[in-house]
Amino acid sequence: MANSIEPSTSSREDPDPTPNLNSLIHPRRESFEHGLLPIPKLIFTDPIQSLIPLKEKLASTQRVNSEILSESLQITVDHARLVLDTLASVLHSDSDPIVKAKPDEIDLVGADFRDLILFLYLQSYKRLLPRTHKDSAAVADVWPSTSAFDGYLSALSPLQLVRSNSRRFMPSQIDEEIHQLSYLQKHMANILHLLAEPAEGEGEESLVLSMEGFEHLGFLVQFGDKGSEGISLSQAAPFFANSDPDMPAVPVPAGQVHEWILQNIESALEHLTERASARENGPANTSDPDVAMADACTSSAKPSTSTRGLSYIEGISKSSYVKQASDLKGSSLKAVRVEHCERVHVITAANRVCIANCRECVFFLGVNQRPLIVGDNHKLQVAPYNTFYSKLEEHMAEVGIEATINKWDEPLALGAIDPHDSLSHPAGVSDVQAESASLLDPDHFTIFLIPNWYGGESPGSTKDNPFPLPDAYITSQKRNQENLGQVKQLLREVPLEENRKRELSSALHVYFKDWLYASGNIRQLYCLQGD
Repeated sequence: MANSIEPSTSSREDPDPTPNLNSLIHPRRESFEHGLLPIPKLIFTDPIQSLIPLKEKLASTQRVNSEILSESLQITVDHARLVLDTLASVLHSDSDPIVKAKPDEIDLVGADFRDLILFLYLQSYKRLLPRTHKDSAAVADVWPSTSAFDGYLSALSPLQLVRSNSRRFMPSQIDEEIHQLSYLQKHMANILHLLAEPAEGEGEESLVLSMEGFEHLGFLVQFGDKGSEGISLSQAAPFFANSDPDMPAVPVPAGQVHEWILQNIESALEHLTERASARENGPANTSDPDVAMADACTSSAKPSTSTRGLSYIEGISKSSYVKQASDLKGSSLKAVRVEHCERVHVITAANRVCIANCRECVFFLGVNQRPLIVGDNHKLQVAPYNTFYSKLEEHMAEVGIEATINKWDEPLALGAIDPHDSLSHPAGVSDVQAESASLLDPDHFTIFLIPNWYGGESPGSTKDNPFPLPDAYITSQKRNQENLGQVKQLLREVPLEENRKRELSSALHVYFKDWLYASGNIRQLYCLQGD
């Protein structure tokens, strides 16, 4: 690094590392968990040396569109647009123009070059390794792994299989947060160097950080436990707190900022380590959102919700789980990530969706961005959105989802191997593309009716699916409804004695059972049966 950031040597009294007793610094998990893209050209061996000249180049444009980004990084325009779309979905600042932009305007608005630089730096992050299995022979026994339905053989090695297809050895949320904070602790000097500017009149040896530049750190860290409802970074920092909004705040030496953030990270790590230790030594509690999936899978698995906005639904099998709108408040995230699912139907309306390491699943999508498919997938299908509830359009408006734009049928498959995991992979494997998804046959498309579990809720204005169906699916729906109406009419009109009605009913049951097996829908009935 050209100008390293050292801890402050100012005679000023050291700032209090904890702004208030109830607030700790946290990694912004939306960025870590939804902001990583498996595109090799975005992952730099030495991020600071690669990004300093890129920052200098992009600074002259202030806001960067896909054409500039494509030329600067030597990536395809499609990949450059994906970067901007992803950044718009996970950016922390709701006031930024790219967050406010409609899906087809994101490229016209472009991204702030500082947010883009932080996004690119984050691509160097490596996810936490899975927990080591106590019995290596047991791991070997599950590979090669085959599906019970089609005999499909996984191409992954035993360790990779554990990482991608099994939740039993995945790190807990506390483990991941500790790992993310440790990454920030190690790289914060470089990150601040990219946000800082030379002090006026003092040459490039002295770097300072303005309040505006400091706020961009909100892409990576946050204070408080309620996501976008928490306090801003500048209000948490003693050197910018209570600044006069009518007067620009005086820039702060980057070393002083670095020291303050490191002190906060150390306090947070100490707190999390104590929690992790208490969890390991105490009895398992499956209602704890930080419970390891190894524990959850051996008991009655429950969904978990992070108090900082992200919502996790994990370990669900042969059951239903309902979340209300009030359960999902306090998050600026517009993305959905579905991973490690097998033989599941997923219905989602979102800005974007990422599908990773799933098998034999059908996704009914209402999405403004192309569905992203990564990892070890097999036999995936996508279909248009197929349901509604009374407040759907109200909720879509709150997070900026456009019903007139649905890119469900444009899946974008990236790498089959995730370059952000900490596993070693054979040479050339990173270039292998993930298996994409096929489009669901219109004749297999059905409308899903949401049960009225909360009849007491005030009704909304949505009376039908707000996402228009493609013509082929409309035609199929009409044909099915007409056929059903004709069958009902025939049954009503045919004069049959009671014993013949029973024979007809038995025949219909037989044909229905045959259809269940022929279509594969018998699988869903088996999954609904209890253990």
